[in-house]
Amino acid sequence: MPLLLAVLLGLVQGLTEFIPISSTAHMTLYGHLSGLLDPMHPEQWTATIAVVQLGTLLAVLAYFARDIGSITGAVVRETIVERKLPHRQSAMARMGWLVALGSLPIGVIGLLLRRVIEGSATKDPLLIATLLAVVAVVMLVAERRCAVRSLESLTVVDALVIGFAQALALLPGASRSGTTISAGLLLGVERSAAARFSFLLSIPALLASGVLELISALRILTQQQLWMLAIATLIAALSGYASIAFLLSYLRSHRLHGFAYYRLVLAGVIIALVWGGWLQ
Repeated sequence: MPLLLAVLLGLVQGLTEFIPISSTAHMTLYGHLSGLLDPMHPEQWTATIAVVQLGTLLAVLAYFARDIGSITGAVVRETIVERKLPHRQSAMARMGWLVALGSLPIGVIGLLLRRVIEGSATKDPLLIATLLAVVAVVMLVAERRCAVRSLESLTVVDALVIGFAQALALLPGASRSGTTISAGLLLGVERSAAARFSFLLSIPALLASGVLELISALRILTQQQLWMLAIATLIAALSGYASIAFLLSYLRSHRLHGFAYYRLVLAGVIIALVWGGWLQ
């Protein structure tokens, strides 16, 4: 992989991971257009995306370091030292349990359907275009909901519903942040609060998939390929941090409509490229 393509790979991943426009859709399209995605070995591209996502994981850990430290400390202190049951713990500790619970759906479904997810079917541009459009409509519908609930009001059922919404993002075009924020809005959770929970919920998923694929990459990639992947991951971390800051600031005073309309336009462009024979 040339240096320029590695840098662009990291930028695409970092700038689109947390914004609800589907990073996997953009990464898959980038793979098609740049020639990096080998149609005969689609699982290699899935692994590449997962490893580069470790950069965006670093971005989340850095941006929410204080929150993560407080949540982890509260869970350890109240569970091990004070021996409190989860339902009697503080809001901070309960948030840790809710993130863990909400991460179960994507973990289980991801393992069960790993071969399908890594296969060529999920790299189909028409599937990506369809999911871009469908989730765009869901986002527009979700924004019509009167969402006023705080992050502290989340329940076990809420965490599971949002967790299953996150599992939909295993398909390129759905968007993890798009599905989870929309699910939060439909549950009545305030927009910024839904986004924060979405970011926290991404940590276990990004860590598990990234580490799993990194182990495989270390066995099969050359030293030069690993260096290019490391550069892409670093770029993804830096641009991912910027995209988190942007989205949280944006959602304080804006709705998801702009992202939804962008998804619809992109879906139309993809369909046009496929019909024109420029994208297969």
